[in-house]
Amino acid sequence: MTRWTGQAPNPLRVEIYLAQKGLADIDRQFIDLPGGESRADAFRQVNSLGELPALTLDDGTVITESVGICRYFEALHPQPPLFGASPAEIGRMEMWNRRMEQLILEPVAQIGRHRFELFADKYEQVPAYAESQVRLAKARWAWLEDVFADGRRYVVGEHFTVADITGIAALVVAGFVGEPPGEDCPNARAWEARLRQRNSWPQ
Repeated sequence: MTRWTGQAPNPLRVEIYLAQKGLADIDRQFIDLPGGESRADAFRQVNSLGELPALTLDDGTVITESVGICRYFEALHPQPPLFGASPAEIGRMEMWNRRMEQLILEPVAQIGRHRFELFADKYEQVPAYAESQVRLAKARWAWLEDVFADGRRYVVGEHFTVADITGIAALVVAGFVGEPPGEDCPNARAWEARLRQRNSWPQ
């Protein structure tokens, strides 16, 4: 079994998940994303889209997409449950993970895609769109601030879950693009501080 990873938000989500599960010793192949290695023919034999992450099983089966890979490992190693245990928990985990992905991670990722030369060969960059996403990111951090106003420690409640893993990826990207939660978001910043204390926070 081999995991294919690199410096990007979605492979980071898998790396954090595996660290939480104690599975970080699975064979790892690091792909140079800035250098274009993911779009070379050799890696496209693994994932025709030229994107990370990817997981190659011993029988040759390939699983891509961060949640798909994490779901595979969750089925094999259900403890501790990062996707929930009961039907209601599973539904709530899915809900909150999608919210963190679409409402928090996506705007800050779009800022980087449309602002930095690093992505110029992969995306048609629209600087005005990047600025619109800066405004959106601020609004979304304010929304998350209100979510945490009920006193919860993590996104779904008192326990760390896959939604917090997506949150870590969002916070890392937000730091990279210079749009983290501001001082007007003390609840969200306290959540970030708790995440930074975990061994799975990327070094």
